[in-house]
Amino acid sequence: MRMDRYLPPDHPLSRFYRVAAAIFGAFLLVFGAFGLANQVPLFTTSGIDIVGLSSNGLLALVSVVVGVLLISAAAWGGPVASTTTAAIGVLFFLSGLINLGLLNTPWNVFAFKLPNVVFSLIAGMLLMFFGFYGRLSGGLPQDNPYVRYRHHEPPAQDFPEQRLADERRIAELEQICRAEVAVAEGHPTPEQHRLVQSEAYRHMQEERRRAYQHYQDAGRTPEQQISAQNLWADFEVPERRPSQRPTAERQEGPES
Repeated sequence: MRMDRYLPPDHPLSRFYRVAAAIFGAFLLVFGAFGLANQVPLFTTSGIDIVGLSSNGLLALVSVVVGVLLISAAAWGGPVASTTTAAIGVLFFLSGLINLGLLNTPWNVFAFKLPNVVFSLIAGMLLMFFGFYGRLSGGLPQDNPYVRYRHHEPPAQDFPEQRLADERRIAELEQICRAEVAVAEGHPTPEQHRLVQSEAYRHMQEERRRAYQHYQDAGRTPEQQISAQNLWADFEVPERRPSQRPTAERQEGPES
């Protein structure tokens, strides 16, 4: 299954990869174009300075090719831009290390100077960061597209009902937060006051359920506790509004 299904074009990670690849590709393209425009010899070891970096004809040509490659990857899509950016970042970093040892030697085919080495190392680390961000970081969330892809789980967009449920729950939480702020500030509407009371009652019911479960688990073996937890997972404490009196209390009135 292609990674494109897991990382659609409108995903934030996809936009991040594509923007990073396009910006760096454009810089390399301009740098290489200036080098070619000055008609520097192809294999000279003493290049000319362009925006503070030394360049010869070969380095200018390679810069143009890599810039076009990055821009094309950005236009292709997020997964391709991520992989291409990371791979070029590794090459940049290795180039900086190798050319550091070739300075002032006949093998310095790219006419590198110390600023070129520093730029190559920093650019390599930045490109690797941009390319690997969100796919090799520690503690990735379970809904991360690369985590789902590695575990062969279906893409998140294959469950539209789950996404709609999550969006509804987020909207409800935002409404509850606004209502709680209004109550705290002393100017809630009747609907906001009712909503805060209902939410407090729901939390109270959840606490009662956990308390009942803890009481029932006392003295049980671990196997029995696991079985009881499975039963309690679907248990709901019978709803009783704060304004309602218990049945036993209602029955005591006539008898007394």
